[in-house]
Amino acid sequence: MPVEMIGWIAPRVSSELIPPSGPPFDTDIIAETARIHERAGFDRVLIGYFSDAPDGFLVGAHAASVTERLGFLLAHRPGFVMPPVAARKLATLDQLSNGRLAVHIISGGSDADQAKDGDWTDHEARYRRSSEYVSLLRRTWTAPAPFDHEGEFYRTRGTYSEIRCRQQPHIPIYGGGGSDAAVRALAPHVDVFMLWGEPLKETALFVERVREEAALSGRNPTFSLSTRPILAATDAEAWDRARTILERVLRNRGGAPAPQRQNVGSKRLLQAAAEAEVHDTCLWTPLAVATGAQGNSTALVGTPETVAKAMLEYYKLGATSLLIRGYDPRPDAVQYGEELIPRLRELVSAYDTARRAVSA
Repeated sequence: MPVEMIGWIAPRVSSELIPPSGPPFDTDIIAETARIHERAGFDRVLIGYFSDAPDGFLVGAHAASVTERLGFLLAHRPGFVMPPVAARKLATLDQLSNGRLAVHIISGGSDADQAKDGDWTDHEARYRRSSEYVSLLRRTWTAPAPFDHEGEFYRTRGTYSEIRCRQQPHIPIYGGGGSDAAVRALAPHVDVFMLWGEPLKETALFVERVREEAALSGRNPTFSLSTRPILAATDAEAWDRARTILERVLRNRGGAPAPQRQNVGSKRLLQAAAEAEVHDTCLWTPLAVATGAQGNSTALVGTPETVAKAMLEYYKLGATSLLIRGYDPRPDAVQYGEELIPRLRELVSAYDTARRAVSA
C-alpha cells in the first residue's frame, strides 16, 4: 500500500537547535509551514499538543484554509473535553477541512505535565480513560439515534451529534504508547498505532505485541513510526552533520543534565541508546540521550538513498505511515520533499509490486 508521509507543523519555528522566538501563535508561520509540507509531498502534518501551547484545533483550521491537499493529524489529550463535545469539534474541523483530518490520541506520559492542565489521574487510569473516550467518540460520530453511556469515567444521557465527519464512517484514529497499559487500552481502538524509532528487532516484537492485542477485539491496525532524518550528499557528510547537531544540542543545554522522563516510550529509547550508538544501518541514538528521549528523538543518518532504505525496512514491518521531522524544521522539510520522499516512494512501490508478483 502507498506509504503515508507525516510531517510537523507548529505555530512558531523552534526545535532542539532553535530556541522559540516571536509570538506563540503566528499565522504567517503556520501558513508557510503548511504550504512547505504540501509542496514537499507530505500527506499529513502532526499538530502537537503541549500544556502551554495554543489550541491545536485553531492551528489546524488556519492551516487547512491555506492548503488544498495536505492532511492534518491533530494531537488530542482525553480528559479535558467531554468526548461528545470533542467528537463534534473534530467532526466540524473535518468538514471545514474537506475531509483532511485525523486525530492522535495522547493519553499523557507525564504526571507533572498533566497536572499543568489540572489532571491528577494516574498513568494506568489515563489509559483506561482513553479507551473509554475513543469508544465514546466513535459512538457519537456514528450512532443513528440518541444513546446513553455509563462507564468508569463518563456518563451521558441522550447523546447525539448532528454534525458528522466528512470521512465515513469517521476520521482516522491514531494513538500510541510504549507501556502495557497503552497497548491494552489503544490497540483495540486505533486505526494506526504510533511508534518511535527503535531498532528493527525491538520494533518487530512490539508490532507483533500490538497486533495480538488488537486481534482479541477483531482489529488489525496499521502502524506509524517516527524518526528524525539527517541527510547529506554522502554518508560521511551526513554523519558530520549529525555530530554537529549533537554538539549544538548539548551546548544549548548549557551543561544541565538531560531531563528525566516518566513515560515508558522514552525509557525504551534510552535503553536502545545504552546498548549501542548505532543500530541496524543508520539509526543513531545519542540525540535521544541528549534530550532525555523527549518524544521522537532517534535519527536516521545518511544519504537520501541510505535513509530511504532504512525507512523501507520499517515499512516492511508494517509501518505504512512514517513521521519525519528535521532539526531545522522548514529547510529540512524542503530537503525531504526533494530528496528523501520521492526515493522512499519508489522503493515502497517496487517492494509492493514484488510482493504482489510473489502472491500471484
